Amino acid sequence: MTSPDLPEQHDRRDGGGHSPSSSPEDAATPTSPDVASPEEMSDDGAPGAADADEVTALRAQLAERTDDLQRLQAEYVNYRKRVDRDRLVARDLTVVAFVEAFLPMLDDIDSARAHGDLAEGTPFAAIAEKFEGVLAKFGWERYGAKGEPFDPNIHEALLHSHSPDVTETTVGEVLQAGHRAGERIVRAARVAVVDPEE
Repeated sequence: MTSPDLPEQHDRRDGGGHSPSSSPEDAATPTSPDVASPEEMSDDGAPGAADADEVTALRAQLAERTDDLQRLQAEYVNYRKRVDRDRLVARDLTVVAFVEAFLPMLDDIDSARAHGDLAEGTPFAAIAEKFEGVLAKFGWERYGAKGEPFDPNIHEALLHSHSPDVTETTVGEVLQAGHRAGERIVRAARVAVVDPEE
C-alpha cells in the first residue's frame, strides 16, 4: 500500500533566520530594563511629584527627631542641675545638724575663753583650736561682734537700751555668739542692743 504523499515540511525561516511573525524592526530594538514611564517623570526628565513628597516627609521626620533629641538633652541637663542642687542642700543640712549637736560644747569653749581659761599653749586650748578647725572645714563660722549694726536676720535681741552715742540700732554686747554653716544660720547671735535716743 502506497502512503499518501504528505505535505512537504518547509523550513519557514528566511535566509536571515527570522520567523515570519517577527519583523526586522522588532529584532533590532532591544528590550530596555526598568525605565521610568513618562507619567513618572517631570517635564524636564527629573523625578516626579512622588519623589518630592517623599523627600518632604523625610525632612519632616528628621526635624521631629531633632526636636525630640534637643528636648531630651534639655531635660537631662535640668535633671543633673537638680540632682547637684539637692546634693548640696543635703550636705548643708547635715553640717547644720552636726553643728547644732555641738553648740553646748562651743558655748563652753567661748565661756572658757572669755574667762581666760584657754591660755595659749595649754592642752585644753590646743584641743579647742583643733575642734574649731575641723568645724571650719565644713563651712562653720562663729559671728557676732560688739558695735556692729543690728540685723534681725542674724541677731536675736535679748536686751534693749538707748544711747545718744549711736545713730542706728547697734549691738552693744554679744551674750552668746552666733553660728552659721555656709549661708545657713545655725543659731542667731544673742545680743544686747543699743537704740538711738529719740
